[in-house]
Order: sequence, then C-alpha cells, then structure tokens
Amino acid sequence: MLLIVPVILCGGAGSRLWPLSREHFPKQLLSLVGDSSLLQNTAKRVQNIEGVRPPVLVCNENHRFLIAEQLRDASIEAETIVLEPVGRNTAPAVALAALQAEESGENSILVVLPSDHVIPGREAFETALGAAIELAQGEQLVTFGVKPTGPETGYGYIKAGAEAKSGWMVDEFVEKPDLATAEKYLRSGDYYWNSGMFVFKASRYLVELTRQCPGIDRLVREAFSQKTTDADFTRPGTKAFTECPSDSIDYAVMEGAESAAMVPLDAGWSDIGSWDALWQVSEKDSDQNTLLGDVIIDDVHESYIRAEHKLVSVVGLDNVVVVETADAVMIVAKSHSQNVKNIVTRLKSSGREERVTHRKVHRPWGYYESLDSGERFQVKRICVSPGARLSLQQHQHRAEHWVVVSGVATVTRDDEVFDLGENESTFIPLGAKHRLENSGKAPLEIIEVQSGDYLGEDDIIRFEDSYGR
Repeated sequence: MLLIVPVILCGGAGSRLWPLSREHFPKQLLSLVGDSSLLQNTAKRVQNIEGVRPPVLVCNENHRFLIAEQLRDASIEAETIVLEPVGRNTAPAVALAALQAEESGENSILVVLPSDHVIPGREAFETALGAAIELAQGEQLVTFGVKPTGPETGYGYIKAGAEAKSGWMVDEFVEKPDLATAEKYLRSGDYYWNSGMFVFKASRYLVELTRQCPGIDRLVREAFSQKTTDADFTRPGTKAFTECPSDSIDYAVMEGAESAAMVPLDAGWSDIGSWDALWQVSEKDSDQNTLLGDVIIDDVHESYIRAEHKLVSVVGLDNVVVVETADAVMIVAKSHSQNVKNIVTRLKSSGREERVTHRKVHRPWGYYESLDSGERFQVKRICVSPGARLSLQQHQHRAEHWVVVSGVATVTRDDEVFDLGENESTFIPLGAKHRLENSGKAPLEIIEVQSGDYLGEDDIIRFEDSYGR
C-alpha cells in the first residue's frame, strides 16, 4: 500500500522578520497570517490527502517542546519529531526522514514541506500535490514551481523542459539572479520560482543521495543507526551527524538528479522571506495598509505597521514597515526589508540578546517574562502550566525571592517541601537546591526577584529534570 508521509522541516531562524522572529522563537512558530502558526497551518495543509500518514518533523533541540506543544494545540499527532544535533541543511534532514519512513517497511512517498510557507489556495495546492504524487510514483523526483509575478531576485528559479503529465521535466535549476536576469526569466515564460517543496519516494531519494553524495548518505545512515527515542522525539547519533556535510536538497540531489520533474503551483504561495513579502500576503485596508495592534495613522499608504505592546502612531509615511515588540522597535522602508538581516548580524556581533530571545521566553514547563533589571537585580514573571515543574536546580551567583500571584506553588528548598498560596512568599538562598512545581489544575503565576553578582540564564546546575535538559 502506498503511504504519503509529510516531512515538515522546522529549522531556520527567520532573521529577516526580526524583531518578531528570533532564534529561540522563529517565524514558523508565529501566527503571522491568521490565528494559527505557520507550522500549524503547514501540518493542517496535508491532513486530508488520501493515504496520508502522521507527519515526521525535523527540528533542533531548542525548539522541540515548542513544536510538540503547537502540534498538540492543533490536535495533530506526529509520527515522530527528529532532533538534529546540529543544523546540516535540508539534504541530511530529509535523509533522516526518509530513513524513518523506510524503517516501517512500507512504500512511502515523502512530501517535503518547509514549515514557514503561506499557501492560501488550499484546493489548488491539493490538486498540484496530487499531480506531484502521480509523478513520484513513476520514480520522478518532483518539485513545485511557482509562476513568477515579478522579477524577484530573492528566489532560485527552475527552467521548464519537456512536458511530463501534469507538469514538466526540469531543464535547469538556477541560482538567485540579478535584476536584469530575473526580468529576462519573466519575459521568457519558461522559468518558475523554486518553492523549496518536494515529492518523491523515500527509496528514490536515498538512491540519488547515495549516487551523488555518498559521504552524506554514509554519515546520515550511521547517525540514524545510533538513534535513541524518548516521548515524542527521535535523536540521531551526534558524532556522525555533526561530521556530515551541510548541503541543500537542491545542490546535493535535485540539480544532478537523473530524472527531475516540476509541477506548477498557482496557490498564492509565499515563503514570507521578508516584511515586504508578509505585507503582500496580509489583509489590507483601502489605503493598502496592514495595521495590527494598537495603531493610529495619518496620511500613510502601502505600509505594514504592527504594535505588540504599546500604542504606535505613524504620520505621513508610505511604503514602510514598523514593528514594535516589548523590547525593540524596527522601522524599515519596504524596499529595503531584505536588509533587516544586517541588523541581526550586528546584534550578534555585539552580543545582544534581542537577537536570540524575546522578553517572554517559552520553556517546556510554561514561560517567564523579564519585567525589570538593573545592577545586581532582575524581576521576572513566571507562569508554570498545570502539572508542570521546573528542574531541581541550584544557583552559584544569585538568590531568589518568590511571591505567588495566582495558583498554588509547591516549593522544594533543600530538605523542605511546602505549598504557597496567593500573596504568600518565600526566599531561596544562594546555593540552595530548589524546585518550583504546579500540582494544581490552574496556571501558577509568581513574581521572582533575583539578586546577585551574575544573573545570566546559564547560572543553573540541574540535578533532576523532567524534560531531559
């Protein structure tokens, strides 16, 4: 029996969508178009395909609990979540998923989908996917080509060759062009944007990978043979996977494939690779503005303005992007939105945490939010989900005061275990072994005041942890 296995690739930091997208909470986890996250929409997109299996997701360790939680919130059950020890681009990631699919012993067709794309035309997508699956059954390696709507220089292109059922054979994959070349591609009508989505038999992909990139194939197989599993996660062997070359599917397999086909896709596809791209797929008012949050404008046109926490007002500007978060404000001309990545690079070089985390930081037990900080002190709001608990831990540089705002906290402090209710508080001395737990059915919220000579998140010695950290 033919089985369809969605493979959802969840890597990437989405740096061009800073300050909303950050390394520890990237764009695929954000609700940028509609109420669901991009990841949730991607998983839902293939739920109704005939013969479809639960998806295999590939991500890194940092995002594993966030991804698992988002799937549960969307009532989606994954086959497994494969955790890459390090990022090695898409060719090794898909190889892991192909080996996972082959382990079942079934004849599986993989539908490889990045987790951060927008495809509003559900029916058109399903029609194109059906055509791609038919071609894949005939041993083709299939990709989707998006008919260009303009001379886009941010995408790779695919040149269509001879007809092949509901698509074309691929004549050539070409890299991101300059503007003059992109205009020439647009005029010719033979070139399509490379969507980065693929359909092929798991076995066919592995045969091509072995032929073209035997080093990747050998090391991925070695890493997969050393895998361990726990809860929702599959962990390949670290050493072999770390030694694996880092290559994309396009470079490692598709460009040199003996037989590659393309199915055209006309479904409003976007990879939301910039703020300008997000504006293009967002709802707009009569002045072609997208306004989100507490925003007041005057004489503003064709702009994207988003307020997450504060009132944002804009006067007399056109074609701009303004994004406010709890700890950053970004303003950019839409025509320069690809250059936001340069700001992220500068934040990294200067060691700024705003590149990595938001003020609100998600954890497997809930989240914390930084409220205030200064020399030798920091104030946080901590929310612990029902039934969750933090690790049993110790700090070498700071003491902590906890005040319960709502819920009931079960506190471990060295040899003591006791409960705290609303408006009650306790003190955790420097060096004390401690744990915070929510045994109730309602969220637990506390205010934590830290004091000491170093307040970094790495000042944690864990003795016991429910989440394998």
